Amino acid sequence: MPPVVPRVVFAPTATALTLAFVAGGIGLGTCSGLVPGLHVNNLALLLAAVAPSVPGPPRLVGAAMLAAGTVHTFLDVVPALALGVPDAAMAATALPGHQLVLAGRGREALRLSALGSGLAVALALPLAVPVTAAMRTLYPALRAHLPLLLAGVAAFLVLTDRSRVGAGVCVAASAGLGLATLDRPVSGPLPTGDVLAPLFAGLFGAPVLLDALGGGGVPEQDDAVVAQRPAAVALTAGAGTLAGAAVGYLPGVSSAVASLVALLAAPDGGPRSFVVATSGANTATSVFALFALVAFRTPRTGVLVAFEAAHLPLNLPLLLASVVLAGAVGAVLVPTLGDRYLRTVGRADYTRVSVAVLALLVALSYGFAGPFGVAVLGGATLVGLLPARVGARRVTLMGVLLGPLAL
Repeated sequence: MPPVVPRVVFAPTATALTLAFVAGGIGLGTCSGLVPGLHVNNLALLLAAVAPSVPGPPRLVGAAMLAAGTVHTFLDVVPALALGVPDAAMAATALPGHQLVLAGRGREALRLSALGSGLAVALALPLAVPVTAAMRTLYPALRAHLPLLLAGVAAFLVLTDRSRVGAGVCVAASAGLGLATLDRPVSGPLPTGDVLAPLFAGLFGAPVLLDALGGGGVPEQDDAVVAQRPAAVALTAGAGTLAGAAVGYLPGVSSAVASLVALLAAPDGGPRSFVVATSGANTATSVFALFALVAFRTPRTGVLVAFEAAHLPLNLPLLLASVVLAGAVGAVLVPTLGDRYLRTVGRADYTRVSVAVLALLVALSYGFAGPFGVAVLGGATLVGLLPARVGARRVTLMGVLLGPLAL
């Protein structure tokens, strides 16, 4: 038998069609990432609802979904930085990214985020195989002790906070909120019902906007030069990438929790490191969760839950290629669109902008969960106001997932 010689086949039509689908996903992820209050899980649910009706090969629909989810993790930092910026007098209680915006370093923050996310994709690809191999060995033990592990994460959030009592109150209140809402069947005008939209909008979106009402908004921004040393950026992004693996393999652990763990290995705990670590952990999840789906057949992100719900084929090389391409485009789009976003919001009447975004959050909550979603938004907003009042970190509100999963 003659030896089999591998051949490289180039199919222009198939390649163009693939790029067209991935480009469509990138465009969708860009639009959703720039909409305040639209979480990537909500995007995924909408994609799952429309995926069966999209004309085209299912494998390309899946590639578009992964591209959309990846770009969303790059672009969602833009509204997070531009909206909910408090008055300068509240800088001490502001989110780390807002501290940079208040100091006129918003453009730098955008580039730090793009670097964190871009480096995370580059680092996660070679790490995914050995990490997945290690998790194959460790996962049975982790799964058997998952409640204890999640309780340990909650304890970590409390014990590392500057206000342990306040952090404990926030974890307990958000856990109670999760227990009361997460298992409730919901429906709304949109084709898929989801209580996470009002829940996260209330915990992490509306309170920041309410605290910023009457504030000065986005001040004039300085140049875009990154002040942090390249080695420090790379080290922090690497720590965020490793921490992001926990999000990819373990349920209930968010990228915010992962970034908090990553900061322990970062050169400093300042706002610049926080932006890099959070962005890196958030985006690295796209890669690690994909390998976790291949290894364990359990989706760990909203996008992959939607991917499974739509019964799309798991073509790993194609999906990884779409993630890499989407990551490269996302790294360019963050500073390009982000600078304009900051400039546009800075010129607008900030009170009107905040009220308009709050109205959008109400509309999204109703769209995904009907009147119950609006009620959840209100209750979650009350809980979301707690961290700033008790001096705790906002990440303690992730008890909304940690508590119910641990119990």
